[in-house]
Amino acid sequence: MSTRYDCRDPAERTAGIDAAVAAARAGELIVLPTDTLYGIGADAFIPASVTTMLAAKGRGRNMPPPVLVGTARAAAALVEDLGAFGQDLIDEFWPGGLTLVFRASPTLLWDLGDTKGTVALRMPLHAVALEVLKQSGPLAVSSANRTGQPPAATAEEAQQQLGEAVSVYLDDGPSSGNVPSTILDLTGTVPILLRAGAVSVDRLRTVASVIADQEYAAPDTDTTADTKPAAPHPLQDRADAPASERPSGG
Repeated sequence: MSTRYDCRDPAERTAGIDAAVAAARAGELIVLPTDTLYGIGADAFIPASVTTMLAAKGRGRNMPPPVLVGTARAAAALVEDLGAFGQDLIDEFWPGGLTLVFRASPTLLWDLGDTKGTVALRMPLHAVALEVLKQSGPLAVSSANRTGQPPAATAEEAQQQLGEAVSVYLDDGPSSGNVPSTILDLTGTVPILLRAGAVSVDRLRTVASVIADQEYAAPDTDTTADTKPAAPHPLQDRADAPASERPSGG
């Protein structure tokens, strides 16, 4: 049975966050607000939970979710390395509207779907989401809607679409975000802009002066694993990006 908590009430907020963390750890699905719209989340390290989340949305493994984290340290533990610009970009733009794609650490015991060896990470600028993430650990999060339907701007809209598939709904009122995160691929030597969004390219270039668009390819004369970008994360090709990742739906 699903339970919805009104996070605008201090007592319910505390109870709701505790319930959401417990549900995620138990392999159940939760809905939480982010700094854009509402997202449906699952423990990133419970493959069955991620599969259940994708099924609840009507998705397959070819559309793996990004991962939201509550701290920069948590992000660093999930990647092979942060590269030349990762730490500086995190310091400047997290929490906030920048999703960074890294090569995933090969030691991770998780299965997000067909990620092509990469992981898209973001730390959202939302107090309720951060409280949950700091306790739950990394969550695979996608837009709180059925694929092809409008992403949820309220917990009620999410519940209407996802129903009993979700154990805990955290209601923080209507979402205020309407701009998707910027997505930047850091899997190669040169950062590649996969999608424009909340953080402008001009702002990014104050930290990483050279940024290519997604048409960039490493020169044929220098295509070692250390210099050429990994296969693009499937997130860049998705029209139905997660609640934290697009104007209509992280």
